[in-house]
Amino acid sequence: MKFILGKKIGMSQIFSEKGELFPVTLIEAGPCKVLQKKTEETDGYQSVQLGLEQVKSKKSAKNANFRYIKEFHVTEYPESDTVDVSIFKKGDEVKVSGISKGKGFQGGIKRWGFAGALGSHGIKHNKRKIGSTGSAYPQRVIKGKKMPGRMGANRVTIKGLKIVEIDVGKNIIAVKGAVPGRRGTLLEISG
Repeated sequence: MKFILGKKIGMSQIFSEKGELFPVTLIEAGPCKVLQKKTEETDGYQSVQLGLEQVKSKKSAKNANFRYIKEFHVTEYPESDTVDVSIFKKGDEVKVSGISKGKGFQGGIKRWGFAGALGSHGIKHNKRKIGSTGSAYPQRVIKGKKMPGRMGANRVTIKGLKIVEIDVGKNIIAVKGAVPGRRGTLLEISG
């Protein structure tokens, strides 16, 4: 299994050999340092801990010197102490996970796609309200009712994305399609 950490740069467009235009997301991936290899004997499970973006720290622990630390559950370990974009190749299919954009507190129409009220029949000042929330029996609002609230800022995984271009010198991967989050979002790429 191939895996790496990266940060979203933004979106762009690329022309294919046939002249078709399609959207791509540019990701600055790695180089990541392998901080720890966990095994069945010592930890009870197998995984690899990666660190991205080394920072200066006064703490003595070696993991404290990295801004981002993530663990990938794997059966085989990487051979070297660093993981970079050269492990992937053009045409590989990957899945990308990250935190989606937060949209703050939103009403029922934006959050759940409710239709809203009609423009006629005496409706005034409440076209975007969600309407009735209770029922005749039981006389309460049922748990899980779709209502206004905080929207976005959830962990999202997009599967089946194809790698279109790789720039090993600049550590950039171009993935066909969109990935979650804003610019600078931490992404986990695995294939």
